[in-house]
Amino acid sequence: MPVRDRTKELAIEWLKRDEGLRLFPYLDTADPPKLTIGYGRNIEENGLSEAEAEMLLANDYQVAKNDAKKYIGEASFDLLQPSAQAVLTCMAFNLGINRLKKFIKLKACIHAGDMAGAQREMLNSKWATQVGTRANRLAEALLQ
Repeated sequence: MPVRDRTKELAIEWLKRDEGLRLFPYLDTADPPKLTIGYGRNIEENGLSEAEAEMLLANDYQVAKNDAKKYIGEASFDLLQPSAQAVLTCMAFNLGINRLKKFIKLKACIHAGDMAGAQREMLNSKWATQVGTRANRLAEALLQ
């Protein structure tokens, strides 16, 4: 049976009460102010551990995958090869759902089964010039 850590329980309860939860970055009351998030985490000095970054990525992946499904339609998404699903998920992650929705011709090509056309639409975009080789890699993966 695990040993109960009463010190941890009390400290976390009190820290939550005193620090408050802030889900977006803010400047704390230190002098000089520090960029902070969550329950008073100073991200300027503490950053994230690799495990925390992996947890955030896993959460963000799920949001991006859901956004990709909304963009293309869940039934259509489910019919795509895993590599094409991953491409759309990566684009949703990078662009966000609102910018991804602007890829109207890409969506039309995918619905028509024209993956070569979808590649062209990806590569003939402002996004492709902004992300460089990422766009090339993702366009190639679309046909895998």
